[in-house]
Amino acid sequence: RVGSATSLSSAIINSRLQELVRLFKERTEKVKEKLIDPDVTSDDESPVASPAAAPVPAPGGELEGDKPSGDDHYCEMLCCTFKSRPWLDRLRSYQFPSSIDPLTNLMYVLWLFFVVMAWNWNCWLIPVRWAFPYQTPANIHYWLLVDYLCDLIYLLDILVFQTRLQFVQGGDIITDKTAMKKNYLWSQRFKMDVLCLLPLDFFYFKVGVNPLLRLPRCLKYMAFFEFNNRLEAILTKAYIYRVIRTTAYLLYSLHVNSCLYYWASAYEGLGSTTWVYDGEGNSYIRCYYWAVKTLITIGGLPDPKTLFEIVFQLLNYFTGVFAFSVMIGQMRDVVGAATAGQTYYRSCMDSTIKYMNFYKIPKTVQNRVKTWYEYTWHSQGMLDESELLVQLPDKMRLDIAIDVNYNIVSKVALFQGCDRQMIFDMLKRLRSVVYLPNDYVCKKGEIGREMYIIQAGQVQVLGGPDGKSVLVTLKAGSVFGEISLLAAGGGNRRTANVVAHGFANLFILEKKDLNEILVHYPESQKLLRKKAKKMLKNNNKPKDEKGGPGDALIIPAKADTPKLFRAALAATGRMGGKGPLGRLRWRLKELRAMQ
Repeated sequence: RVGSATSLSSAIINSRLQELVRLFKERTEKVKEKLIDPDVTSDDESPVASPAAAPVPAPGGELEGDKPSGDDHYCEMLCCTFKSRPWLDRLRSYQFPSSIDPLTNLMYVLWLFFVVMAWNWNCWLIPVRWAFPYQTPANIHYWLLVDYLCDLIYLLDILVFQTRLQFVQGGDIITDKTAMKKNYLWSQRFKMDVLCLLPLDFFYFKVGVNPLLRLPRCLKYMAFFEFNNRLEAILTKAYIYRVIRTTAYLLYSLHVNSCLYYWASAYEGLGSTTWVYDGEGNSYIRCYYWAVKTLITIGGLPDPKTLFEIVFQLLNYFTGVFAFSVMIGQMRDVVGAATAGQTYYRSCMDSTIKYMNFYKIPKTVQNRVKTWYEYTWHSQGMLDESELLVQLPDKMRLDIAIDVNYNIVSKVALFQGCDRQMIFDMLKRLRSVVYLPNDYVCKKGEIGREMYIIQAGQVQVLGGPDGKSVLVTLKAGSVFGEISLLAAGGGNRRTANVVAHGFANLFILEKKDLNEILVHYPESQKLLRKKAKKMLKNNNKPKDEKGGPGDALIIPAKADTPKLFRAALAATGRMGGKGPLGRLRWRLKELRAMQ
């Protein structure tokens, strides 16, 4: 009994010592990994923060930290109190920027909108006030009020905004006040801006309020074209604005023609002939209707009678044919540019269908190809994202790749702790691929040469005896196949089938691309290979290495040969014995050879 108790205690001590050795080894490995990879978090629990002392309430019952200061203003909304400054104080404290970036400043685009509205007022209403009798002594002060308000906008644009616009000189962005003013004063735009503000209004005292004296105000057309460029740059669907603008061009040409027709009718005398305006109904609507029929050459117009009417009508016809053809061509270009992507998609799809029909591809394959085209186009708006980014500089491509893919790639355990620049280089090599439902992403037994990152959709890992049982479903943000990127000997073989559950959009990183990147980052390469070996070892390790005390072994472990018996066999071999021990020794040799 004493011997059995001693052996039992020694066995317990040995197991404890082995457990301590194992823990020390694990701790050493963690410390090494921490030294190599500082970004790896420790498994130890973070220290719990000590409870802070509660704030002492003030004598009035409020906490000292919650007591509002005398300079703060609070406004109560529903059940909450928000700190807010009066709008008048905010307005007083606002400082106008010393320099304005014309390409990205939305405030400047808003100001250009007001300038363009003032310019449109002059372009549209100066011909109306000159031709039609809408400006009368009774309402002249209203017309003049809006006119001078538009002049004030022109003047503010010259004095406040244009002198603060940044410009590029020799590759540098110039923000110096003196340089910006000098650049504007020597520009062509300044000459046109000064010309459009010529004070011809002083002639009102001699010839009366004639709207034609304000005609130079229409020379501020540069602001209109600049506003178009800036607005198209910030709109998501700029082609809609282009269609509206082209339509406005057509309407304005008809507007000017209607004004000229009323002027010609008044020159000949209203109702003097069948060709001129007879003075009945709304003068502008009737003249505009005549202008539409003339410029679009619909026909059905009364024949001109006098020489003046004939010349005027001929000029109208020539101008109408030219203007209408230009408008139609411009509208075609605008619509063509808006649908260029759709046209390219249809062209690619038609060419693919023609190719499949020529080689008599089965209908099932053709339908899957068509489905891929339709889903890829509707989900991405393009067939290949790389075609869009190929024109951008390398730095801009990197910025876009970081915004799109960095959050996903940074969560991959294999790449944690690697060089940040290596991750950036890797982002530019990611390739987007769309898989249809039930498409095999990878098959069991094939060599793995790429890693997959799920951007959208789901994939299922299949296994089991029949190879069709769903082992796990991976969703957006999941990663699989990362170990195969660093496996030696051409890549490890896939251990299961991965099938797209629905439409799945995956990012693919190929092994050759990663190897080209790792050439420049040897430290990251060592770390990745170490992590890959560790992950592969964990994957190959059985789930339950130590069975419980009550676990039954299907095949019990082979007992070791007793030392005394091994010594007897060895002595028999040296003595060349032929008895039972000799035959047993010869049989053991055969078994070892078979093993």
